[in-house]
Amino acid sequence: MGVTEIAAMLGVSGQRVSQLSRTRAFPEPVAELAAGRVWLRADVEKWARETGRL
Repeated sequence: MGVTEIAAMLGVSGQRVSQLSRTRAFPEPVAELAAGRVWLRADVEKWARETGRL
């Protein structure tokens, strides 16, 4: 999932996702494509639950 999908899931802006993704706790992206970084949904959901964002 990309920044747009993560933003929709968390109810925040894409800019906020970009900020969060630079923190140490945020999961590492599984790939960096021309369209941007992508993460596994399971990794992001786990992070969101552990940090109280879901």
